[in-house]
Amino acid sequence: MFDPVEKLKEFIRHPSVSTDPKFHEGMKGAQEFVASLLTSLGFSVDVVKTELHPIIFAQRGGDKSWPHLVIYGHYDVQPADPLNLWKTPAFEPTIVGNRIYGRGAADNKGPLLTNIAAVARALEDDPKLPLRITFLIEGEEEMGSPSFPKFLERYADKLREADFVYLSDTALPNENQVVLTSGLRGLALFDVHITGAKGDLHSGLHGGVLLNPIQALAEIIASLHTPDGRVNVPGFYDAVLDVHPWEREELAKLGADEKSYAEFLGIEAFHTAPGFSPFEAVRFQPTLEFNGIGGGYQGEGTKTVIPSKAFAKISCRLVPNQEPDKIKRLVMDAILARKPRGVKLEFVDQHKGDPYVVVPPDRSNTPKDQSPVLARAFRAAEKAVTEVWGRPPIYLREGGSVPIIAEIKRKTGLDSVMFGLFLPEDNLHAPNESFNLDVMRKGIETTRRMLVALAKG
Repeated sequence: MFDPVEKLKEFIRHPSVSTDPKFHEGMKGAQEFVASLLTSLGFSVDVVKTELHPIIFAQRGGDKSWPHLVIYGHYDVQPADPLNLWKTPAFEPTIVGNRIYGRGAADNKGPLLTNIAAVARALEDDPKLPLRITFLIEGEEEMGSPSFPKFLERYADKLREADFVYLSDTALPNENQVVLTSGLRGLALFDVHITGAKGDLHSGLHGGVLLNPIQALAEIIASLHTPDGRVNVPGFYDAVLDVHPWEREELAKLGADEKSYAEFLGIEAFHTAPGFSPFEAVRFQPTLEFNGIGGGYQGEGTKTVIPSKAFAKISCRLVPNQEPDKIKRLVMDAILARKPRGVKLEFVDQHKGDPYVVVPPDRSNTPKDQSPVLARAFRAAEKAVTEVWGRPPIYLREGGSVPIIAEIKRKTGLDSVMFGLFLPEDNLHAPNESFNLDVMRKGIETTRRMLVALAKG
């Protein structure tokens, strides 16, 4: 059995930034690292070429009567910028206390290595374990998985042979409480570009005679929310799925403290839609956010121009039953209706992803036709978590998105068991990302026990 921490160090050293072509060698190195590791465990590994970055499809076969799970993960990471804010080199793993620092440590290299190590230990203990396992590991999750739809078309039949998907690309509220994630928000993203004059203008010679694109943009985006925090777009909330009582009961078990949450965020007050606590809002409500804005002079000092162009980047996080294309159209139509005279407007479409929800067994709204193997997996996970962590898991929807999970469900019918492993303090997508090694250790043992229980029924 390999040393999981040493393997994670090796994995992090590959700078696998999928969005930047400069990191081609890092992407190749990370892909080869994962493929080689799975090959060493006896898996049949197929490195599937795509237009961008390969997808690893590795299989452990067996009797058709055995349970079959698909373990999902991704080997690509976010850019490490700004590098000057890192206390240790972004792609040189560094252990401080019980944490390992490095880009990708928590998203998703640490959790992926945790699940691979769990499989390795289970098979080391019982090489004939009656369990079929497929690893599905992509290299484009951090850029919206553009190659995944074509891959699914090609491999859908093979995936349909499985019973469910297992992944660890979701969060824990703290290192002592496991969450089995029951829902993920979807995504709809696009940019808005406003153009005024044919070029930047002297603000003294021409100011006061035309509408400044920055002003036009600011007026438009300010109109997209009401003062109380709701999205001010007709029809935006029409399809939002009701929250079931058991979900609120699960959230209450979290015992979360609003003051501590505000201190963690570094804010003085929350700004949530009426009727929702911050913990409910981030799980049960959709959002419309501005992720970037620009226009005019951005350098030191002053430059008195009326800019020709301004832009904003907009993202909507969507809850179950909301359709990304429909929401995107509603927001775009609202923006067009509020465009002032004197400027031109265009949209640049970006990627999207459907929301996803799964209902565990024994709930009021559990589907009557739920897969018995999926139900068994949930129960095995609950038992393993309780034994290893000393308390049962809770089921919560999460504010984040893993769009391909809904895509897999739509194309193959497979639901997912989502075992969270990263923590709020892990700094995902930010400088000084890290992964808690105690969580990794307990995660390996939890998944190992779940796999063994699933195999033995």
